[in-house]
Amino acid sequence: MASHKSAEKRIKQDAVKKLHNKYYAKTMRNAVKKLRGTTEKADAETLYPKVSSLIDRLAQKNIIHKNKASNLKSKLALHIAKL
Repeated sequence: MASHKSAEKRIKQDAVKKLHNKYYAKTMRNAVKKLRGTTEKADAETLYPKVSSLIDRLAQKNIIHKNKASNLKSKLALHIAKL
């Protein structure tokens, strides 16, 4: 266990951040899954900007890597194009 006050505080802060990041990452994964499960092109085209925005915000906050964000958006755009 940590022996300094600052280390104990850092452990608590990290736990809070981890929980926060986990929530938003899971929300993003659910949004991507919902978009991939869509079979109607019109529905997918209306969902895509929202999901893309969410992915960009998570990349900006370093919850996911910027390259992962680019790859996800690219694959989703290809999925919509194939519908």
